[in-house]
Amino acid sequence: MTDAAPGTRAGFVALIGEPNAGKSTLLNRMVGAKISIVTHKVQTTRTRIRGIAIEGQSQIVFVDTPGLFQPRRRLDRAMVAAAWGGAADADITLLLIEAHRGMTDGVARIIASLRDRFPVGHRVALAINKIDRVKAGVLLALAEQLNEAFPFVKTFMISAEKGYGVADLKAWLAGQLPAGPWLYPEDQIADLPLRMIAAEITREKLTLRLHRELPYQLTVETENWEDRPDGSTRIDQVIYVARDGHKGIVLGNRGDTVKAVGQAARAGMTSFLQRPVHLFLQVKVRPGWLEEKERFDEMGLDFRDGD
Repeated sequence: MTDAAPGTRAGFVALIGEPNAGKSTLLNRMVGAKISIVTHKVQTTRTRIRGIAIEGQSQIVFVDTPGLFQPRRRLDRAMVAAAWGGAADADITLLLIEAHRGMTDGVARIIASLRDRFPVGHRVALAINKIDRVKAGVLLALAEQLNEAFPFVKTFMISAEKGYGVADLKAWLAGQLPAGPWLYPEDQIADLPLRMIAAEITREKLTLRLHRELPYQLTVETENWEDRPDGSTRIDQVIYVARDGHKGIVLGNRGDTVKAVGQAARAGMTSFLQRPVHLFLQVKVRPGWLEEKERFDEMGLDFRDGD
């Protein structure tokens, strides 16, 4: 813990919802920096990323959990277990729903799980996101339907991407946290190790560049990190793929794909770290990485939760 002035508050807010509901976009907006992967593809957040925001005298620690979905593989099961674990440990859970999709089967399953998993008194708030995509009458009907399905303590209408309603949500969350000293230094915005954030940046660029299922069949690990005397940082990373054919796709024609990914990732790291970055990428085939405990440890997931 870190000392803070009298009257301070601090606590954890878990963001849950279906994949692509906008959790990572909301987290990045609340924190004021890009710390969580945002892509058009589902299931891109694998780890419980903690983003730290200040609102008045309150320090809000956001837990951006993996999206909740029907798990098939070991990695899927571990991601879903991490999401529910993050929600259970939080002071407040915030369920994000996409306004234009409404009460999907996935949302209904999440609400049923909330009833089963959480004790009476655990506070769950509702944020209907992407409100710019539907009309007011549809929004009000959806809010009523959702509140009949579960006793949410508060309902917010927001657009995480455009910022509508986010300030009101942030202010409300700040006022709901327990009184006490701040949990992190004032200038800290995430509690992931820098090595992991760097790996997530590269994985985001790969996900944006590649198509279909391949992004879910690869992972990125930071093997070496060297802060140099001239103020720059050398980062060596390995992209693990499951098959030989995948390696060729990641490399691209004459290495064009991995080169473009490296340039984009280096720019992202330079912006985040506020210093020059020298990034070196290797692509290695590791057929069983989806069943290796070490890979799960690197992603901050519990290997046993995949059983």
